[in-house]
Amino acid sequence: MSEQALRVVVADDQALVRTGFRLILESEGIEVVAEAEGGEQAVAAVRRTRPDVVLMDIRMPGLDGLEATRRILADTGPADHPPRVIMLTTFDLDQYVYAAMAAGASGFLLKDVTPEHLAAAVRLVRTGDALLAPAITRRLVERFARPDAPAAAPHRELAALTPREREVMGLLARGLSNAELAARLQLSEATVKTHVARILGKLNLRDRAQAVVAAYETGLVSVGTAAQPR
Repeated sequence: MSEQALRVVVADDQALVRTGFRLILESEGIEVVAEAEGGEQAVAAVRRTRPDVVLMDIRMPGLDGLEATRRILADTGPADHPPRVIMLTTFDLDQYVYAAMAAGASGFLLKDVTPEHLAAAVRLVRTGDALLAPAITRRLVERFARPDAPAAAPHRELAALTPREREVMGLLARGLSNAELAARLQLSEATVKTHVARILGKLNLRDRAQAVVAAYETGLVSVGTAAQPR
C-alpha cells in the first residue's frame, strides 16, 4: 500500500495533540481523514471514514479509548479489514499496556514519541505487524510471569500448532522481531514470517500483539519458561 493511500483517524481530547499529530503525519505523506476528541466521536469517525489506522488516546472523558477500541473492532470482522489501533498515553503503566492489547490494539505509544517513530509506527501496524517495544513486552512478562502466579493450562487450540510454531510463538511473546527470531532459530526471515502467519491463522489472531497476549493467557509461556515455550 502506498503512503498516499494510508488513512488515519486521530482521537485525543487535547486539540494541540491532535493538531501536532496531524502535522507530523501529513508531512510524511500520511492522510488524516478525521479527528475526534472523545471515544464516541472516534467510533463515529471510523464508521464514517473507514481508516487504515486509528491513533487512540487511552484516557478521554466519557467513553475512553479502550472501550472505543473494543467497539470499533466489534463493528468490523476480519473480512472487513478492520483498522489497526495504536493506543496513545502519557502513562507508561502496565495495566494500560495489557488492557490496550487485550482490547485489540496493535500498538502502544507514549505521547512524547518522536515524529519519525510516530510515522514509522503507523506504517508498521498497517502492514499487519504489531508495535511491541521491548519495554512494553517486558511489562507484560512482569504482569503474567510472576513467580507466585498459578500456571495456566495450555489452551487446547495450541494443539493446532506444530512444535516449531509453538517455539516461534513463545519467542515472539518475548518481543523478538522477525530478524531476531530468524537469527535465534537459524531460519530466513521469510520462513519466520510464514510461521508467524500460520500461527495467527490457526489461532484466529489479528496480529502479533494478540499473539503475545494469547501466549501468556494460554500458558504457552510463564515464569521461568519465557525463553523456552512449553
